[in-house]
Amino acid sequence: MDAPIVTVTVYPQHARVTRRCQVTPADGSRVEITGLPLSLDAASVRVSGAGDALVTGVDVAYVQHAEPADPTLRALVEQRRADQATVDEVADDESAAAARVDLLTGVARRSGASFAKALAGGDAEPGRVQEVSEALSTQLAVALKERRALATRLERLREDLAALDRQIETRSAQSEQDSSTIVVELESPATAEIELSYVVPGARWEPGYDVRVRGTDVTVTSYGLVSQHTGEDWPECELTLSTARPANTVVIPELQPWYLDRQQPDRRSMVPPAPAAAMAYGGAPAGRDGFAAHVAEVEQGTTAVTFRPARPVAIPSGAQGHRTTLAQLDFTAELDYVTAPTQAEEAYLRAKVVNTGQHTLRAGRAAVFHEAEFVGSTLLELWAPSEERELALGVDDRIRVERELVKRSAGKATFSAQRRREADYQTTVTNHSPREAVVSVLDQVPVSRDDAITVRDLRVSPEPVERTELGQFTWRLAIAPGASATVSLGYRVDVAKGVELSGWRE
Repeated sequence: MDAPIVTVTVYPQHARVTRRCQVTPADGSRVEITGLPLSLDAASVRVSGAGDALVTGVDVAYVQHAEPADPTLRALVEQRRADQATVDEVADDESAAAARVDLLTGVARRSGASFAKALAGGDAEPGRVQEVSEALSTQLAVALKERRALATRLERLREDLAALDRQIETRSAQSEQDSSTIVVELESPATAEIELSYVVPGARWEPGYDVRVRGTDVTVTSYGLVSQHTGEDWPECELTLSTARPANTVVIPELQPWYLDRQQPDRRSMVPPAPAAAMAYGGAPAGRDGFAAHVAEVEQGTTAVTFRPARPVAIPSGAQGHRTTLAQLDFTAELDYVTAPTQAEEAYLRAKVVNTGQHTLRAGRAAVFHEAEFVGSTLLELWAPSEERELALGVDDRIRVERELVKRSAGKATFSAQRRREADYQTTVTNHSPREAVVSVLDQVPVSRDDAITVRDLRVSPEPVERTELGQFTWRLAIAPGASATVSLGYRVDVAKGVELSGWRE
């Protein structure tokens, strides 16, 4: 019996598929729903319904097929057979045309020698020779043209057949040769409706986001990326996405501790390779300015959130990252700048945004747009209601940063054998934008990990708003349009006699 799919609920690691059909007393007491995925979880099968029918038993059987159980794959295989027959037919015609060309070429070669001998002996009329030669030339030209046309057609047919083979190979990797059948035993004195559901692996969804910042307004459009390789195509039906779980990235610069160590002779440290950077996903924006996006109905459960898209969605087997819009949220941001001139003399625009919505946003890739410009992609971490997040909006060239070494000295202490190194830096930030800029300046001094190496005589101006035990300092500057602000940092490093310093940099 045919039971169409009416609802699909996708979880982070699998999906629950619901089918529905009508049964009548004429159908008998045994109803079979065939052509289901072989990988369905038999323990998850549930049958319910409406009407006077009484379900007396449910069983799952597995069926072996001589041909693929997937109707789409079966149609592709049938199409390949027909296309292969066409290729074979054209190949035969091309071979026949080639044989005709060879025959005419041989006849022309032999007749040419015979005509030349006959003309020399006076046994042939020149007009007759010319007539026969022209006839042979015409037939040979027609045969050559036919062979070329057939060869061209055969090449294109073989290219189409290769493309079809790739489709079959891809579909075969997603489908199964055999299938499952759900057998329902029931007593149905009248027409009734049966609804059955089952869980299949090979399906998942993950969140993605478009983040648009316009001034202090932030619009976060969330969408679900659905992938499914269950072996069955999901037609246009009610799609639900649930967070329930049964059983070249733009970043804000951060300073790492700067350590000074005693240099160890004949000792080489093995530096492990840096982990590969995760590829960020940058989706296209959900809609252009002036167009509203269809958002999903959201239900917040005790521990999970359920999204129901506004429209039915069809997702074929093999779909990777099928996108459906879930929600559009409007927030207000606090904008400022961050610069770490020891890494790069650039100022990064940063937006601090508080989730004023009612639902937690799952971690996912986010494409960040500043006004109409695409800034880059980043990972949006789990974002709970009332929680603040920082969004990097790229470099603003109107905020100029310059870090300069204004003093450097090296020598020995006057009354000891210690060696000393001193350095003073000055960082100047200039605001060329038309409005006031709040800039956080990050800098650092080295941290000693050896008793024979001492960092002292710290000189800072102005007083930083934050300092850590790992030698990191933060200044927060409010700079008027066209104005500049300066931060100074200096220190001295004392090294005991006989100790070789490592880790020093300027």
